[in-house]
Amino acid sequence: MSDLVVIAFPTETKAEEVRQKLLAMQKEYLLELGDAVVAVKDDKGNIKLNQMINTTAAGAVGGAFWGTLIGLIFLMPLAGAALGAAGGAVGGALTDVGINDKFMKDTAAAIKPGTAALFVLVRKLTADKVLEGLKGEGGTVLKTSLDHTKEAALQAALAGVKAAMPAAAA
Repeated sequence: MSDLVVIAFPTETKAEEVRQKLLAMQKEYLLELGDAVVAVKDDKGNIKLNQMINTTAAGAVGGAFWGTLIGLIFLMPLAGAALGAAGGAVGGALTDVGINDKFMKDTAAAIKPGTAALFVLVRKLTADKVLEGLKGEGGTVLKTSLDHTKEAALQAALAGVKAAMPAAAA
């Protein structure tokens, strides 16, 4: 079962720095991420989502490949590639993987202009080591599906305070 955590940060740079730290922890097998998105609210109140996976680009690449392959069969590889890339890009743009984009935009509407929120979908984690790695990073937990004890431990770690993690929590 996955857990969702939303943390507000004063700047986009800080939110991205923490996301990169989480991705590094994932490479060390300390946690498994389902998604990690930085939402930025500009001074006009517009919200931009910086996704881990660009589904539009991935769709365009896949579409170009299949379009070229089909185009070769009909002796029109360039036309096939162009049509395939366009179709793949449209399909990719309409695809939503990980955390729901509407939910992220609605939630990020609550943050102040010029700030950012980090949305993390966590599948598995080694809680004590991840909390130690996030110690003192700052940020405020906005929403979470964690229980109250784990949420308090996360907020304490972000604030740089040593919090007691329950023995059974993982």
